[in-house]
Amino acid sequence: MGRPKAMRRERGVTLIELMIVVVVLAILGSLSVSSYRRYLLRSNRTDATAMLLRVQVAQEKFFLQNNGYADGDQLTDAPPAGLGIGVDADGVTPGGFYTIALEAADATHYTATATAREGQTQDKADCQTFSINEQGTRTPAESSGCWR
Repeated sequence: MGRPKAMRRERGVTLIELMIVVVVLAILGSLSVSSYRRYLLRSNRTDATAMLLRVQVAQEKFFLQNNGYADGDQLTDAPPAGLGIGVDADGVTPGGFYTIALEAADATHYTATATAREGQTQDKADCQTFSINEQGTRTPAESSGCWR
């Protein structure tokens, strides 16, 4: 005699069931990849914020020694003639995500700016350019969440 119908149905996984599993995995995968990409962009911002804070500290030290702030030409020079922060000759941060520029309007004012480069330009528009000045004023504003 043959097998009962109930036993014949339980022999394997149907194509429909397999396709449902594949679709669910694809949806979960796409959500996790986009979340991970946003996380990477957000974590790469520390490349800019940390370097700008280093510039701020180096500028204050430079000011105490030279009675004025350094300008963009002195960004990579070793102290006491410059700031000696860890950027390359083009002002690119160690992670390579931002370019640092330094403008000294006069001996008592400066603005340091970090501009996104390469893959980091896919970050939120508000978080692609950071700046800090001699008074510690940061842009974008703290409320934007970019400095976190």
